[in-house]
Amino acid sequence: MQEEQQSEAAADPMSSSDALEDDQKETSDASSNISDADAFKILLEMKMKKRQKKPNLPSTVTELVTEEGSKVFVVGTAHFSDSSKRDVVKTIQEVQPDVVVVELCQYRVSMLKMDEKTLLKEAKEINLEKLQQAIKQNGVMSGLMQMLLLKVSAHITEQLGMAPGGEFREAFKEAGKVPFCKFHLGDRPIPVTFKRAIAALSFWQKVKLAWGLCFLSDPISKDDVEKCKQKDLLEQMMAEMIGEFPDLHRTIVSERDIYLTYMLKQAAKRIELPRASETEPRKCIPSVVVGVVGMGHVPGIEKNWNTDLNIQEIMR
Repeated sequence: MQEEQQSEAAADPMSSSDALEDDQKETSDASSNISDADAFKILLEMKMKKRQKKPNLPSTVTELVTEEGSKVFVVGTAHFSDSSKRDVVKTIQEVQPDVVVVELCQYRVSMLKMDEKTLLKEAKEINLEKLQQAIKQNGVMSGLMQMLLLKVSAHITEQLGMAPGGEFREAFKEAGKVPFCKFHLGDRPIPVTFKRAIAALSFWQKVKLAWGLCFLSDPISKDDVEKCKQKDLLEQMMAEMIGEFPDLHRTIVSERDIYLTYMLKQAAKRIELPRASETEPRKCIPSVVVGVVGMGHVPGIEKNWNTDLNIQEIMR
């Protein structure tokens, strides 16, 4: 009898494969029964295990904590710096954030999608078409000011052979590798900043600033850019700028410090975990945020961190 059963099994090679398929189907059915909430919890646990409790962070990182216990790691960068790119990558990999906030607005988001070669070419080319577009977008005076500042950026680009905003592109790429990590634009819209900056200057201040920007030709080395990451040197440079154009500093730096601080705090709200059912009580946990900003904004963000902020006034 046993021999007959063995011979039947041998005569029907599909029987064993059918059994295997049935097992796989049962396993598949079991995995499909996992709820979205359970799947989220499993992936979140994996992310938490990867997150370093005592992260080894670069010296350019400032850690801030909200009243709700959320942590914000602000990476102070030099916008033309390979070292800053590495600092951003390391910080995101170490802390596995829930949100990454960068010092960009919707008008400059295109730099995240372009490759280095295209950006390098774009930054060096300042033509009539770009001028017309800037004037159409921001008005005559603000448009001219934007083009003059682009000229400064182009000068640095030409001197260093490096496109601006590399740290933001690295942040964008690294954020995409972290489960459930959101990517936020944290800077005030650039037309608002330029219009407020122009309105704050007298006629002769506008002329003086434009003259200085038009004839900018001093050579810049990569060492000069890396020195911008030293707070003492940076504060000295800022003090010189304040002495000459205090109103310009207020609109371009101080007001944006407030705006960036506000956006970082908004990003650092506690996270509500998904519930298996409506009857299950709500549970929230502190979030982890990485902010990527120019080093010049870090002191202002620290200064404003424990202040109740209202951005309505600086958006007019």
